[in-house]
Amino acid sequence: MPLVDMPVEKLYEYEGSSPCPADIDEYWDDALKEMNALDPKAEFIKKEFPSKSADMFELYYTGTKNARIYAKVAVPKNIEGKAPAVLMFHGLSGCSCEWRDLLSYVSQGYVVAFMDARGQGGKSEDVGGVSGTTCTTPFMRGIEGDKHDLLMRDVYLDTALLAKIIMGLDYVDETRVGVTGGSQGGALSVACACLVPQIKKCAPWYPYLSDYKRVYNMDLNVGAYDGLKYYFRHFDPTHSREDEIFGRLGYIDLQNIAKRMKAELLMFTGLMDTTCPPSTQFAIYNKVNSKKNVILFPEYGHEGLKGANDMTFEFLSDL
Repeated sequence: MPLVDMPVEKLYEYEGSSPCPADIDEYWDDALKEMNALDPKAEFIKKEFPSKSADMFELYYTGTKNARIYAKVAVPKNIEGKAPAVLMFHGLSGCSCEWRDLLSYVSQGYVVAFMDARGQGGKSEDVGGVSGTTCTTPFMRGIEGDKHDLLMRDVYLDTALLAKIIMGLDYVDETRVGVTGGSQGGALSVACACLVPQIKKCAPWYPYLSDYKRVYNMDLNVGAYDGLKYYFRHFDPTHSREDEIFGRLGYIDLQNIAKRMKAELLMFTGLMDTTCPPSTQFAIYNKVNSKKNVILFPEYGHEGLKGANDMTFEFLSDL
């Protein structure tokens, strides 16, 4: 078959190219302690919407760095007992879906929450406050400052805090929660499942934010990964700090925290994907120790995957 990356058999063996910081576990344990110490001041504001099956709410909550984060929430009418929940995340630069699009999982009797990532197309707050470049892709934001000020650290924690809030609702069964999204949304689904071990199922499509050095070495640092080329051209043109920069990115490289996942994983990968190369996705997949499967689409790239919506729905309908 045509290839833009490794042969399939090599993908299942690939363990990643980017470095993993020695203190990665301490880093994320401390981050979770910081998050768990927060008072999120969760506020559910009723949204008038003509649905006969769900009540809609705008959720605002306070995350790390005191940022106010936004999510859409749909709650089935007349819940009896505790319901499962699905958390959803959007792609790079986007925002949460339209209200109507929450109803497919509501039809299964699920509570649904869809978060806006900080500083992108939705209503979540980007509080700024970092040194260095803020011009390009968000994973480079904070690269020059303290390692605890990397923007994606806070975005990953926003997903975990959303899970904590939704799982803490009286009408949600905290043992039956799934996460899903595509590209950046796939990455945030993985991050959420890694940081919240109670998550039961994770269904990412072609997850982003993994194995940065592999992307760079494949000369695919364009589009979603353009921040790599931009940074080196403008701030380290001779690559004298290359090891330092990739080491710093290691804290927010999903392959380095994939071992924390307890959820059942169903990943979707297009083998012609030049935005999030298959090997970078398999760097995550191969380090997940829980039950897992990957569905391959040989002729597909970073795009809609025929049949994958139904497969995701079926997977998450058995929480």
